[in-house]
Amino acid sequence: MTDDAHHIVGRFAPSPTGPLHLGSLVAALGSYLMARVSGGSWLLRMEDLDLPRVVTGIADDILFTLETLGFEWDGEVLYQSRRTEQYREAAEELIRRGLAYGCGCTRSEIAQISSAPHGETLVYPGICRDGLPPEKVERALRVKVYDEVICFNDAVMGRYCQRLTASCGDFVVRRADGPYAYHLAVVVDDAASGVNQVVRGADLLSATPCQIYLQRVFQFPTPNYGHLPLVTGPDGSKLSKRDNAISLAAGRDLSKEGGGLLLGALHFLGQNPPASLATASSRDILAWARENFDPTCIPRDPAPFHRNADTPASTPL
Repeated sequence: MTDDAHHIVGRFAPSPTGPLHLGSLVAALGSYLMARVSGGSWLLRMEDLDLPRVVTGIADDILFTLETLGFEWDGEVLYQSRRTEQYREAAEELIRRGLAYGCGCTRSEIAQISSAPHGETLVYPGICRDGLPPEKVERALRVKVYDEVICFNDAVMGRYCQRLTASCGDFVVRRADGPYAYHLAVVVDDAASGVNQVVRGADLLSATPCQIYLQRVFQFPTPNYGHLPLVTGPDGSKLSKRDNAISLAAGRDLSKEGGGLLLGALHFLGQNPPASLATASSRDILAWARENFDPTCIPRDPAPFHRNADTPASTPL
């Protein structure tokens, strides 16, 4: 019998704004194996809160892709679009406790004041923190942060620290265009689902201190985090959903080519599957990986994705 206090609950939480790309496959596989290697649960959540960006049919495409590759998840899929009431309650609690306030600033106004270099996160200068100026109308809801350093030990990237007042300032928990922001939704959902292990791409490493801050505010447990190296394109940039989509709609038969993709993802994560798996099914490859996955071998540096060289393929990456 598994001790519930030590039972790992991991999750994979794609956004259905485009089909799974190779970076998403690495994140799915890494989160799946980090949970399963310890006999833990693996949950699936669709982060479809930003409805204008959601592409019709993509959520089903993602589920079908994962199933075809042999992934199995525990319980029902959670959809953020069906949980706005829970996010509203959390936001109202912040307001009641004096920890959040309405903000009327536009991004361009903040950019004119912020000293962040081009392309980096703008640090909110606190214009509306002590009350909405008379000439402004509330657009977004921000949570107050204080001058403290948030640190955590990442399972892959090592110790990471951030001072929120210097990195972002008071951050948004409800956006100007209506939806509740990612930080709030993910913290509420992870706590509600009992998630205690979050494994995802390194592009979200810098977002983690904001989430830990909210977990402390709500007195939620903080999961163990692991951020996987990013898959890069030919030019060294991070892959987007427009690049290398691993979808049947992209003309790739995953029932035949899925094994090669999984082997490529295992190699990307620093694993060394035997050559005998070169022609194995996706399910057999995952079965081997569940028994042999070694998290200590995961590299830190971003790199391109290479299909397993011994696996025939009709579609180049």
